[in-house]
Amino acid sequence: MTLWGWIFIIVGWSSIIGLSVYLFRRVLLSKTQKVLVEPAEGGRAQWGSRIGLILAMAGNAIGLGNFLRFPVKAAANGGGAFMIPYFCALIFLGIPLMWVEWTVGRYGGAHHHGTTPGMFSLLWKNPKAKYLGALGIALPFIIVVYYNFIESWTLGFAWFSATGKYFGNTNQEAMNQFLRGFQGAEVNQFFTSVLPIIIFLGITLLVNYFFLSRGISKGIEVLAKFGMPILFVFAIVLVIRVLTLGTPDPGIPDQNVWKGLAYIWNPDFSRLTHAEVWLVAAGQIFFTLSLGQGIICTYASYLREKNDITLNGITTSATNEFAEVVLGGTIAIPLAVAFFGIPGTQAIAKEGAFNLGFVSLPVIFQKIPFGQLFGSLWFLLLFIAGITSSVAMTSPAIAFLEDEFKWKRSKAVNLVFAIIAISTIAVVIFFKFGFLDELDYWAGTFGIVVFAAIEIVLFSWVFGLKKGWHEMHKGADLQVPQFFRFVIKYITPVYLLVMLGVWTYQEAVPKLLMKDVAAANHPYLWGARGLMVTLILITLYMVRVAWKTKVKK
Repeated sequence: MTLWGWIFIIVGWSSIIGLSVYLFRRVLLSKTQKVLVEPAEGGRAQWGSRIGLILAMAGNAIGLGNFLRFPVKAAANGGGAFMIPYFCALIFLGIPLMWVEWTVGRYGGAHHHGTTPGMFSLLWKNPKAKYLGALGIALPFIIVVYYNFIESWTLGFAWFSATGKYFGNTNQEAMNQFLRGFQGAEVNQFFTSVLPIIIFLGITLLVNYFFLSRGISKGIEVLAKFGMPILFVFAIVLVIRVLTLGTPDPGIPDQNVWKGLAYIWNPDFSRLTHAEVWLVAAGQIFFTLSLGQGIICTYASYLREKNDITLNGITTSATNEFAEVVLGGTIAIPLAVAFFGIPGTQAIAKEGAFNLGFVSLPVIFQKIPFGQLFGSLWFLLLFIAGITSSVAMTSPAIAFLEDEFKWKRSKAVNLVFAIIAISTIAVVIFFKFGFLDELDYWAGTFGIVVFAAIEIVLFSWVFGLKKGWHEMHKGADLQVPQFFRFVIKYITPVYLLVMLGVWTYQEAVPKLLMKDVAAANHPYLWGARGLMVTLILITLYMVRVAWKTKVKK
């Protein structure tokens, strides 16, 4: 580890841990810790407690990306130096947008709107506003269609770890075949049908359905109150195990955990001149904080008008950063370096986060004492991270039907899950052709930046920052520094629009034209695009019907 590497670890970790402890302490000592209660019959649902709200918001943000995507992106984009554009994006994009989305959500909830079509129509008194807001329902819905499928892999592998089903496949080639067989991408000696993945996908959907059908305080909040502490316990146990691993093979002293930490944190400052690194850092902040999806807006809509959002918002962000930078950055990559060395880990990282999490780590679990236990903890951790995010992604569609059509929650949940189940079948069947990746790029990567750009412009320039700042500080337990007024009005919109422009030129256009994609896969990718367009059009139609119904009344 170089001196700069130690500086980045010490300063980064101490800042994040210290800020998280300080903010949580303020929340716990707040006199408004339990001011949220269920409303009278016929009113909108509310959170049961402040800590439950924060844990649910953190659960929404803390997902698979914290433990798989972040370490891969950091290691591949400058190590410790990656944290410079990462924290710039956090300060100038992540935290401002987090406060904006909390504000927009609570403001909409006060006017009986739990989703962004209604919220945007409040920000901009124009008939078009509600249709722009429709993206805040369609995008998370498209994402959850494939996210549940990935989530089911974690549940399946937790079972396979506990039972030792994949044990004996001690090389990455065999584990890759095991994974592809389970995913239904191929029939092989490990899996002769898609029945196992269908079973675990069915269980995953049922668990999601159970918590969502029970509502806000009795369902989502209960999941967060139990799930998030368990997740952190599992993660800390794994971090301790990784840090005490030392050098697994004394004959290869260069392969150890500390070399793994150095691989992530030793800075390569030359990478800071690459625009791609800044784009990747900003994309990771969006991905990890669940920004630009309408989810935070929906969750915040269940607050009362004078409930704090400034302290709650920054506490949620700090909790997510602790999970990502401190815990997520200390498990997968250092463990891989200790067993495969830096060249081997670099090759693994190039294959993507799934190769790291579902191929390489299962090979490692077979080589350490109590590997079945640690493998189970790892995949259960991922499942908890996944389900707290997936229930959040599903919430906007349910809230829209409840608020705009006045449906009972049970009816709304049933319809939403019926559409999810039908759509997910297409993801399972066509997975091997890149169907999932196509959905992920357009909805889960590019789309959320587009939506966030629309959102920040409406809030800062159409609704007006003066009104927005006043709304943000109603009942505030934390005064947002005045510096962020300038950031929210100027820096964040420009940052987003420039990033969107560069991203479109460098990546979106080639992706749209399907460059470097096998011609045989083109029909399936067009099918994925067709599914996305269909879901967006359905959402737009539902928005139109809802507003027409209101006019008639």
